[in-house]
Amino acid sequence: MTQIILDASMSSKLHGFTGPVELCDPSGQVLGRFVPRIEMSEWEPVSPDISEEELDRREQSTDWYSTEEVLAHLKSLESK
Repeated sequence: MTQIILDASMSSKLHGFTGPVELCDPSGQVLGRFVPRIEMSEWEPVSPDISEEELDRREQSTDWYSTEEVLAHLKSLESK
């Protein structure tokens, strides 16, 4: 990948952003997009709002539905 070394002024401007930024030339023509690097150590892993016991219960359940049964049920909800 090609690298472009930014001057200190532009570098400090880009450090202030947390989301994507469009980079434009003086006429307003979009040249590209800058997406800041995310520091993963600042994020906490997301875990599902469901207990291990509930997951085990669902895995052991004998109540299973075919794709056709699910689609038929969803179709019946549309007409209500």
